[in-house]
Amino acid sequence: MNIPHLFTSESVGEGHPDKIADLISDSILDACLEQDPHSRVACETLVKDNHVVLAGEISSRAKLNYEGIVRDTIREIGYRTVADDDVFYADGVQVLNFLSEQSPDIAQGVDARAAEGKEGSEQGAGDQGIMFGYATDETPEMMPAPVMYAHRIMRELARSRHAGEVDWLRPDSKSQVAVVYDKNGQPERIMNVVLSTQHSEQVSLSEIRDYCTALVKRVLPGELLRADTQYFINPTGRFVIGGPHGDSGLTGRKIIVDTYGGMGRHGGGAFSGKDCSKVDRSGAYMCRWVAKHVVAAGLARRCELQVAYAIGKADPVSIMIDVDTFGSSTIEEEEIIRRVRSVFSFKPADMEAALGLRRPVFRLSTNYGHFTKPELPWEQLDPARLELLRRA
Repeated sequence: MNIPHLFTSESVGEGHPDKIADLISDSILDACLEQDPHSRVACETLVKDNHVVLAGEISSRAKLNYEGIVRDTIREIGYRTVADDDVFYADGVQVLNFLSEQSPDIAQGVDARAAEGKEGSEQGAGDQGIMFGYATDETPEMMPAPVMYAHRIMRELARSRHAGEVDWLRPDSKSQVAVVYDKNGQPERIMNVVLSTQHSEQVSLSEIRDYCTALVKRVLPGELLRADTQYFINPTGRFVIGGPHGDSGLTGRKIIVDTYGGMGRHGGGAFSGKDCSKVDRSGAYMCRWVAKHVVAAGLARRCELQVAYAIGKADPVSIMIDVDTFGSSTIEEEEIIRRVRSVFSFKPADMEAALGLRRPVFRLSTNYGHFTKPELPWEQLDPARLELLRRA
């Protein structure tokens, strides 16, 4: 199998500047969908120092208090008062709003319409582009182990911070996990872990390292941690200035963290702040959903799908859905493609219906990967479709 001997992936915490921007964008998207399920949203956010800049296009009947959403989101992450960060905190930021309505040139391609008298009245793709989906049997979540383990560390660090287990943790953080694979393509051991967390002035480096090393050991599989596993905790020695005070943040800059940690390919389109008419998001979610079904049905141990769209067209322009099982399939890949095409539709309107993408569920996806949470519809297996794949 074509799996690297060693693979490393990273994750970032909810207080990382780019993730602050992602969550603000997805919070605005969900707020629009709560009032108007047919909202068209493409919301970008920039954060730096005490500034939050909103830009993009929104066409919706929703009436929103954008500034209130921004401040509530920042407060939820943990930048609540000047005590948390003396530059970037909920009531101290300046919000600049440059949102406008969606271009009618784009809308005419997306709206349900008759296309050259051939397709009938169908919703077209909101843009051109390529999307990938990936699944593997190496973890229960059907995700690559390195990125799943990096996410676990970030989740636990956030949980302990919000629970107040120690008073020196601050919201900005990053993790990285290097996994060694055996000859069968299964995780064999963890070579090293990197964890950097923002902290208060008062805490000592030794206390940070002791606490974080113990945290890592309780969330990663004990059988993969060895005596020679290395732990690099706050390797620079100091991380007091963080968040947008230390670095700028922008929606859509953590697309590999959001997906497969580099193990599966990525089409290049970001997710956060986009409604499901943007196939960058809906197409990638659909490909992930289908790849999970292929692996769960026992047709392959690993599966990667690719689809491609032209703006305004309902059917993917890659009509033969591209499937790569990396030599792990139990039947011919051509047969897997035939079954996938017979069981799943990749038209935008059909993807929206199958996954319920007109609901305000996108804030749930923002942090710790868009493909790791069982409550998300594109992570839930459909027993009927599984059976069709097995018996098609």
